[in-house]
Amino acid sequence: MTTRTYLDVHVLQSVPPSCINRDDTGSPKSAVYGGVRRARVSSQAWKRATREAFKDLLPEKDRGVRTKRVVEMVSSGISRSQTGAGLQREQVEELAVAVVAATGLKLTKARNSERQDTEFLVLVSAQQASALAELAVAALEAAGDVAGAKATLGTAESKKQAKRVLQQGNSVDLALFGRMVANDTDLNVDATCQVAHALSIHAAGTEFDYFTAVDDLKERSEDEGSGDGDAGAGMIGTIEFTSATLYRYATINVEALVAALGSRELAEEGIVAFLTAFVRSMPTGKQNTFANNTLPEAVVVSLREDQAVSYVGAFEEPISSSKGYALLGAARLAEFAGEVADAYGVEPVRSWVVGVGAVGEALASVGTRGSFATLPREVAGIAVARVAEPA
Repeated sequence: MTTRTYLDVHVLQSVPPSCINRDDTGSPKSAVYGGVRRARVSSQAWKRATREAFKDLLPEKDRGVRTKRVVEMVSSGISRSQTGAGLQREQVEELAVAVVAATGLKLTKARNSERQDTEFLVLVSAQQASALAELAVAALEAAGDVAGAKATLGTAESKKQAKRVLQQGNSVDLALFGRMVANDTDLNVDATCQVAHALSIHAAGTEFDYFTAVDDLKERSEDEGSGDGDAGAGMIGTIEFTSATLYRYATINVEALVAALGSRELAEEGIVAFLTAFVRSMPTGKQNTFANNTLPEAVVVSLREDQAVSYVGAFEEPISSSKGYALLGAARLAEFAGEVADAYGVEPVRSWVVGVGAVGEALASVGTRGSFATLPREVAGIAVARVAEPA
């Protein structure tokens, strides 16, 4: 049974005028690739959209929270316990601060508040937060009072226990996307999923939407003949936008995911959730303004046992067309996939294709065509079955 199993996800998706991912000046993000300026959506933006979609795909116990308010999460767990229910709020917070500090996470006073927050955003699973609360409650029950519990949580043994809590019980999103704690690398979790920045498969520039807004009451008063004589707009502004057909890519190290979660069953559910969320999600920047609610024209999922392989090179030479890009992009992708397999002597173990109309037909040589409704479950089951149960 092989232990080298990768799932590559390739997506072609057309997005109409939109500004789903902005830089610090409000302009749509971009990058130069192949010598031309392309539209770009950062990996962080699409990972965030994917994690948000997990709320509808995974139970709370299998999800994490990225926050500075870890103390609040632990406080809630302490308060829900029978022992902690009788404590005052300040005592609960003292216990929560003590146990979170014992993990090695550095705490600092929140701005304009007495609340203690972690120095940086930390992705913590619901299971880890509950386990920290249980550790604090156990210390309280053993010591008999809050002061004694705090002293216990400050011992070397308790610190080891607290650190171990954050080294196990990973949620699906924590196992997929990882965690980095700069001041304590023992708390780091290696990501088992990589997500590329989405790039347009053609040159793409920025355009400007000049808009005005009317003051409803002023308009009414002028209609009624008030004589104000002010025909000016109530507001004038511009919004930058772009439109593009994007190539999106992500890959999962299935063996590493199973090990990070400690369960083949949970890994399978995680892959189903990731494939569903990554393909169907959309970053929400300016979505109410542009309503850019599209689904991909094509999705290719490849199961590999050699290494993860992106097909972005298919678009290093930008596509030039006045009749659309998706169909030409699919043909380029299919041709490039075959050329890579021939040149390097590597080929996916199996590939699945979902495509709309002629775009899907252009990818017939890449893999078996089907419906996305059944693809995530089928792919996850086959991929996880190739990996041994974790010890």
